[in-house]
Amino acid sequence: MGYGNVFRCCLSLAKSKHYIGMIYMQAMPKDYNFIEIEQKWQAKWEEMDIYHYDWNDKSRPSYSIDTPPPYPSGELHMGNVLNWTYFDMVARYRRMRGFNVLFPQGWDCHGLGIEIQVEKANNIRKRDLAPDQFRGMCMALVEKYIAMMKEGILKLGASIDWTTEYRTMDPDYWRRTQLSFILLHQKGYMYQGTHPVNWCPRDETAIADAEVDHIKKEGSLHYIKFHLADSSGEYLLIATSRPEFIPACVAVEVNPNDERYTQYIGKKISVPLMNREVTIIADEAVDPKFGTGAMQICTYGDKEDVKTVIKHKLPVIRLIQQNGQISDAGCKYAGLYVNQARAAIVEDLKTAGLLEKSEKVQQEVGVCDRCKTLVEILEVKQWFMKTMELTGKVEENANAIPWYPDYMKNRLIDWAKALDWDWVISRQRLFATPIPVWYCKNCSELIIAKPEWVPIDPKIEGPRIEACPKCGNKDFKGEQDVMDTWMDSSITCAVHAGWPDRPDWKQLFPASIHPSGTDIIRTWAYYLMVRHLALFEERPFNSVLINGMVLGADGRKMSKSLKNYAAAPEVLNKHGADATRQWAAGGGATGSDIPYRTQDVEYGRRFLVKLWNAAGFANNLLAAYNPKEQSELDLQLLDKWIISKTENLTKKVTEAFERCQFNIAIEDIRNFTWHVFCDFYLEAIKDRLYRPDVYGKTNTAAAQRTLYEVLYRLLQLFAPIAPHLTEEIYQHMYQDSKGYQSIQVSPWPQFNPTNVDENAEHNGDLITAIMSEIRRDKAEKKLALNAPIKNLVIYAKDDAVVIRQGTIDIAATLKIENITVQQEEGEGRQVAQYQVYIKPQY
Repeated sequence: MGYGNVFRCCLSLAKSKHYIGMIYMQAMPKDYNFIEIEQKWQAKWEEMDIYHYDWNDKSRPSYSIDTPPPYPSGELHMGNVLNWTYFDMVARYRRMRGFNVLFPQGWDCHGLGIEIQVEKANNIRKRDLAPDQFRGMCMALVEKYIAMMKEGILKLGASIDWTTEYRTMDPDYWRRTQLSFILLHQKGYMYQGTHPVNWCPRDETAIADAEVDHIKKEGSLHYIKFHLADSSGEYLLIATSRPEFIPACVAVEVNPNDERYTQYIGKKISVPLMNREVTIIADEAVDPKFGTGAMQICTYGDKEDVKTVIKHKLPVIRLIQQNGQISDAGCKYAGLYVNQARAAIVEDLKTAGLLEKSEKVQQEVGVCDRCKTLVEILEVKQWFMKTMELTGKVEENANAIPWYPDYMKNRLIDWAKALDWDWVISRQRLFATPIPVWYCKNCSELIIAKPEWVPIDPKIEGPRIEACPKCGNKDFKGEQDVMDTWMDSSITCAVHAGWPDRPDWKQLFPASIHPSGTDIIRTWAYYLMVRHLALFEERPFNSVLINGMVLGADGRKMSKSLKNYAAAPEVLNKHGADATRQWAAGGGATGSDIPYRTQDVEYGRRFLVKLWNAAGFANNLLAAYNPKEQSELDLQLLDKWIISKTENLTKKVTEAFERCQFNIAIEDIRNFTWHVFCDFYLEAIKDRLYRPDVYGKTNTAAAQRTLYEVLYRLLQLFAPIAPHLTEEIYQHMYQDSKGYQSIQVSPWPQFNPTNVDENAEHNGDLITAIMSEIRRDKAEKKLALNAPIKNLVIYAKDDAVVIRQGTIDIAATLKIENITVQQEEGEGRQVAQYQVYIKPQY
């Protein structure tokens, strides 16, 4: 009999004299309406105020999540769904473990990405408008995108404390960022200097290493003749993919162990097309196998050029200007853009007979992560933070804390060790936090803001001093550069904790967990680490949770351009939050890339319907059950079996949540609920619950109590993953008796080893294996599962006693009129791995 067919029976049972006590449970609707249920509980949870971090509560331990403030990008995408589901499962699990959880929410507003979108959307450049007007357009776009993303996060059911919401573009957040700059300058970590930096010509700003994407593209390798300066006619053949840098050539370099070139080391060589000479130098860093083994050193073609120039103290020729055009140092090529200069120089080399050949090659190039323009290396004056000297501490602290998964810490350590220069923190943009610095117009003395001055904008406000402390001049020029947007978001651990305003901010610092994606370990996790180590001499977080990227059904990273993209609002509207969250939880191991497949979400939806129907069935059967009434219990074999298995499930799921192995937790919960609880236990106890007059009151009470408590345990374990459905069932069936306002604040179940019974599990597994084999026999004979069996003979030489104990449940579940258990060897269908055989007669 299916769950939907027992309603009339249950109503009569509810009125039976065998059921004594108050009715605690409310009737559940037949159908699972996820839209109605999810909307209802998202609103009620806010009313209950159960997500609010209580600063005055000292009775519970604090647990803080360093929620990454997302960059507002508009519509929530499936990558955001994955991220926020991870964060939320942690928050909900920790609340149930008794923690006072801080789950904050901010928005990382500033940066190049927003400016580029404003420029493209309005077909303008930032210089076309007054700064305030352009910033206003950026702020309007940010607010639009925040509203869209917030709607999606709310629909997902994230248990965020919205009283903590902040925007990095607000002056109050400026204050915190600017204060951190001032303090780091006082400690000697901030400095200004003229150094090579990554530069985006399109956006005309410096960018950090972490903002450079490396892509593969086809290029050309040009083999160019560099004639020796001794008029001998000899030349060295040099292969380069960037001939446009010939005007900035400052040396030719070879490997000192390369016998082809040892005789030329120290000699002068002519720069093609240029009326000047450079020296041939030696360095073991040169790869003799690349190209011809001889290479031109230019300022600056790449980072290797930078290292060589510094090492050998070579001169610097500033060839490329900030807008991407060739400077006067390019002679006849001045004013051309890089691509134009490359084409012109190649043609001139051909004409002069200096180009031997060109061949196509696959090369890796760096592009701006926002606009995808080829990144150049320019020597410009910028603000830097000393980060290289912190690499040892970064490694030490990364190794000192747990990472989920553990191997991800190597990405942070490897990145820190691979950096070639300090973090350039200044940007030549408008929409960002101002750098709180002025310069004396007379003597160029540097004026750093005092902590009490911030927030302040030096572009429109002067320093709060009467005169320059060095020369007495009263005229100052405010710093025009602004801060890298990572300067805002790399102090979140301290800001979330209440720094600098709350004297007790260390109560929440370091953060308990830092959740991050594989794509921002090199930025957010790294910048958080160096900023907090420098500011507070303490690591910012005590554990790290890493999520992977979301892949389309074709196995590639989900992208609108690849047309393998699924919009999160469409998925949530069609399938609901709880089904979508199951996809996120079960898609793969923590830290691994996760494919988005509609069928995975649909399976989650089917599971919710299965659990809803099972709970509705149990609710009807237990309609008059009084959980507060302690009655004598007569636990049967399958009662003991399900209790023991539920306890072991609790242990496994708890361990999985502690290790952030959400895929293991959900797999164990769903398999147990569907195949152990529903397929076997519920089916087995129906008859006991329908006919208490036949089985006896204590036997029926045992089934009632077991069903009631096992279902409650499953709801608890599943609550962090599917909060809406579990809350709805809890409120119908358990709220009155358990007494907790919400299942989300009910205590997480503690593993009780005394409930584990290995013998009961073995015996129950045998009984359910017999049931499975009988079902299989019916299926092969194309009979309905409820088709009656007249006689069933079971041959079991060693397990006959156990099987006799379970015959009541076997007979009731599979509609068997008579069961005979013979303690002997026999023939028939073998039951799984047991030496047990069955012979059904229909």
